[in-house]
Amino acid sequence: MTTRARAVAAILALAVAGCHPGGPERQPLRIFAASSLTDAFREMAGAFEGAHPDTEVVLVFAGSQILRLQIEQGAPADVFASANPQHMDALVDGGLVSGERVLARNELVVIVPPANPAGIESFADLVRAERIVIGTPNVPVGAYAREALRRVGAEAGGGAFAQAVLGRVVSEESSVRLVRAKVELGEADAAIVYRTDAVPGRVLTVQVPPRANVRARYLLGMVEGAENAAGAERWAEFAASPEGRRILSRHGFLAETTATAQ
Repeated sequence: MTTRARAVAAILALAVAGCHPGGPERQPLRIFAASSLTDAFREMAGAFEGAHPDTEVVLVFAGSQILRLQIEQGAPADVFASANPQHMDALVDGGLVSGERVLARNELVVIVPPANPAGIESFADLVRAERIVIGTPNVPVGAYAREALRRVGAEAGGGAFAQAVLGRVVSEESSVRLVRAKVELGEADAAIVYRTDAVPGRVLTVQVPPRANVRARYLLGMVEGAENAAGAERWAEFAASPEGRRILSRHGFLAETTATAQ
């Protein structure tokens, strides 16, 4: 090899090493997850990468309905975690997701700003709020919120309460994080979110009566044709492991004892 050829080879070797300073390129594991799973899945990703150093977990968070649409349109994903069965079932029925199982459960609360300007002390006090924020009907937290209001109305023998509360809704958001942000920014007197999104110190929590509350069921499934199908199965196993359940529980989720298939 000539001196010039050796120099070129050395430069190319350095360039390759510069692209992958940690050694061989890690295989991405693309996880599409409901926005309410953000904090829990970020912690889980760190633990998973520690156990699987050849894998790079790429997390994409949004409302379940948005993620479903993206998968239907061909977005590259390996795992889908939905905050309700509706969007998971649609993808399963369309042959786009398989192996679905229950990941965890959640429930609703009302949140208000720390100063609580509307004086919301109970679920019934929502009729006193002037500015309420909920999710859109297509986002799981919005559907659950409407169901909770319907249950209270049905128990009272009519829908007056639900109509009064919905009449005070000033904004409908596409994810639970956007719903919470409205309260944190002082743009709403109250909002209905998941218990896991009620961060102490940033908002105050008002309980939803057990008779009206809705137990949200989170589902995990593998995307058909995934580029990292083996990694997707490992993630599902990790989520169902004692460590995965501990992380979910630490973030307020009611973790399943097993990854129960649908």
